[in-house]
Amino acid sequence: MKLLFLGDVMGRAGRTAVIDALPRMRAAWALDFIVVNAENSASGMGMTARIGEEIFAAGADVITLGDHAFDQREMLQHIGSEPRIIRPLNFSKAAPGGGARLFEATRGRKVLVAQALGRTFMSRPYDDPFSALDQALKTAPMGGAADAVIVDMHAEATSEKMAMGKFLDGRVSLVVGTHTHVPTSDAMILPKGTGYLTDAGMCGDYDSVIGMQAEEPMRRFLTGMAKGRFEPAQGPATVSGVYIETDDSPANKGKATRIVPVRIGGRLQEQGPAPLD
Repeated sequence: MKLLFLGDVMGRAGRTAVIDALPRMRAAWALDFIVVNAENSASGMGMTARIGEEIFAAGADVITLGDHAFDQREMLQHIGSEPRIIRPLNFSKAAPGGGARLFEATRGRKVLVAQALGRTFMSRPYDDPFSALDQALKTAPMGGAADAVIVDMHAEATSEKMAMGKFLDGRVSLVVGTHTHVPTSDAMILPKGTGYLTDAGMCGDYDSVIGMQAEEPMRRFLTGMAKGRFEPAQGPATVSGVYIETDDSPANKGKATRIVPVRIGGRLQEQGPAPLD
């Protein structure tokens, strides 16, 4: 299968770029399944139902969220009626929605999508992401109920993301990090066949401070004082993520055979499995 994962969609600039690019990506790369992390798509804070529908209409099969999953209060109600939206497995046990679910891709093939929050340097103590993912994978193992498995590891620490890659190697198709909004250059296939990337980066304006207009973050770094709100940067956005191909053969079903970082438009040097235009 040909799978695409896009990193944190940041504000209007990011979602406009993603909505424009997704149909062209699906056609040009013959994609079978697309996952988009959109937890910052509503002015940098969570996602609304309307924005989610726009991203689905553009071609996403699944949307993942993160620690800002419920910053927009309407998501507390909406997520229960929209199974294509995934929030972290190890969020509060009282949280609505689900953190892992099996979806249908092209030709009837099944893809399990799961998300977990890291605990190192995060704002609150979440449940153990390793045991949460371990249990989720038992419900739909790769090569059994699932033809491929994508794990979004939403975490601050690169070491925790790398540890998750090692922990899941051979059991999932892709472990991809989100949350820090900075794309890493370590895309690889791990020894047992799992595609890995420490961070997919953001879909947003990189002439910024992780997607926010630079003035207020810089003021706070320089003076330790806040003067205004963080506002998403509105310049040309780069669509960032990762493309992988997986084996469909019975012996190696779901294992990654190719992994390529994706950078389209904006200020970063373009990368991808093939030119879009």
